[in-house]
Amino acid sequence: MTAYDAAAPAHDAAAPAHDAAGSAPYDAVVLAGGAAKRLGGADKPGLSVGGRPLLDRVLTACAGAATTVVVGGRRPTARPVEWTREEPAGGGPLAALDAGLRHTSAESVLVLSADLPFLAAPTVDALLGELRRTGREGVLCTDADGRDQPLVAAYRAEPLRRELALLGTGHGSLAGLPLRLLTRALDLARISADPLASFDCDTWEDLAAARARIRDHGGVLDEWITAVKDELGIELDVDTGVLLDLARDAAHGVARPAAPLTTFLVGYAAAKAGGEGKDVVDAARKAAALANRWAAEAEAADGPKNDAG
Repeated sequence: MTAYDAAAPAHDAAAPAHDAAGSAPYDAVVLAGGAAKRLGGADKPGLSVGGRPLLDRVLTACAGAATTVVVGGRRPTARPVEWTREEPAGGGPLAALDAGLRHTSAESVLVLSADLPFLAAPTVDALLGELRRTGREGVLCTDADGRDQPLVAAYRAEPLRRELALLGTGHGSLAGLPLRLLTRALDLARISADPLASFDCDTWEDLAAARARIRDHGGVLDEWITAVKDELGIELDVDTGVLLDLARDAAHGVARPAAPLTTFLVGYAAAKAGGEGKDVVDAARKAAALANRWAAEAEAADGPKNDAG
């Protein structure tokens, strides 16, 4: 997998400084520690769903963050992040959140756990949009049963820091404190996003269910394309419909082996032309037109033979 060296922290220089709506920038804190007791102590952020580590799936969802901080053990990731650890290590979510916030500067902070296989950019945009619209101190996702998910949320950084400081002072430390102490002190709004957005992998059964859903649901091609782009280290919006139509035309108009070979050549041509999404579309359309001309010629050649028969 194309991955960034976990040995040195780095800002995500390629990430846009603004969210999808073009408003103020936000930072992201991803909590990737924890003992994973129900997984027998397994390295939960590194477990894969759809061939991609859970952590990388979450990092893809928050790719618009100006700075992304991961709190946990360092590892290769699909894009650059900054790394930190809570004090003491294993000190729980509030200690981890406090450690992550120390590396952020934006007024809004997205806070996520690292085990959300189905979190996607639309949910992130919805959280940030609601935070702007309401002016509240935070916005949480609620799950299908209506329960708050404080680690699928967007917060205003200043009140978050304020309440963490008050809790640390009042209890002598943030280590071991439950998240509810923080959330009940903040003025929060809630949204009901994609029911799967807050699905997390706490058990082996959860992991198996996520892996099965990736293959069964209607977005399997999108999942595969995203995984391939992460594996190859490329950022490109791919119109899968155009490529599938091209493959069909090449297989029908020329020969079945022409389909994968043609799509490969289209990718190569698009890369030489600049490597943008429009370059893929332009190359695909030219190749599809050629395949259709081949098909037309074949039909014209077969016509008289069929009539004579």
